[in-house]
Amino acid sequence: MNEWKHIFKLDPAKEISNEHLEMVCESGTDAVIVGGTDNVTLDGVMNLLMRIRRYSITCILEISTMEAIAPGFDYYFIPMVMNSKAKKWMMDMQHQAIKQYRELMNWNEIFFEGYCILNQDAKAFTHTNSFMPDDGDVTAYAYMAEHVFHLPIFYMEYSGKYGNPKLVEQVKSELESTLLFYGGGIENVSQAREIKEHADVIIVGNGIYTDIEEAIKTVKAVKEY
Repeated sequence: MNEWKHIFKLDPAKEISNEHLEMVCESGTDAVIVGGTDNVTLDGVMNLLMRIRRYSITCILEISTMEAIAPGFDYYFIPMVMNSKAKKWMMDMQHQAIKQYRELMNWNEIFFEGYCILNQDAKAFTHTNSFMPDDGDVTAYAYMAEHVFHLPIFYMEYSGKYGNPKLVEQVKSELESTLLFYGGGIENVSQAREIKEHADVIIVGNGIYTDIEEAIKTVKAVKEY
């Protein structure tokens, strides 16, 4: 994971053709995340996993609901929403998952993410009862992710909106061993390179569904960076 630069994120509640799925899985991206906010079901997750498994690509389930936890993924990412006003999204759901599944958990496959949702118009922002942090809040959360919680990943999630590259740079300066993931609004090569200048890994999601050709180009753009 330390060598990753690019990840595609697929929403199990959205339609993707076999042709476009093949383009994603054969693009040279480092991994594919399966995850979303609305209408994420076990059937949807399993169906998408089976389709992805036709290809030799690392596949990750980002857990947003316990009802859609499925076996067969290479890794499981568990978000801890640091700017949520509800303890549920920072600790309670994670506690319940460990209480219920810890005997089955392989800790070589499970990674907790310090999540910061930075688009107040995003469904995930409302769903997790988050507040809009200022730049100082965000850098402090990044510092906490590494030095307080010792999390392997800090994820700046702009959810379809292109974020602030200067803030990405500031956040990166707070991190040494924790990886900085960025997701949100990357639609072209220029944006991919601008964010990758500071983020360890960029995640491209919505672009898959709006302009697949441009989305695929972001892989080569950051791999050659």
